[in-house]
Amino acid sequence: MKLKEIIEEKKEWHALQNAVKELPKDYGLVYKEIQRYFLKIGVSDLQVFGELLEIFEDGVMRNQKVLDVTGKDIAAFSDSLLDQEENFEQ
Repeated sequence: MKLKEIIEEKKEWHALQNAVKELPKDYGLVYKEIQRYFLKIGVSDLQVFGELLEIFEDGVMRNQKVLDVTGKDIAAFSDSLLDQEENFEQ
């Protein structure tokens, strides 16, 4: 990866993190937990984090509670999101 690409990716990461700060507190907490899980298992594609943010922003706009968006099993929701991403890439 070239230096310019690294810098652009870092800017995108910071933009995502700033957008997460704008979410309601419960959404932000769940986002951070899912993010921590993704990073722990080695997910590095920023697109996945962006898609998660879009899903959460949509839930906020629809006045849904975060668990109405993710379901009670947040781990299953997270794995499902990754499965969808992998299937989309194939």
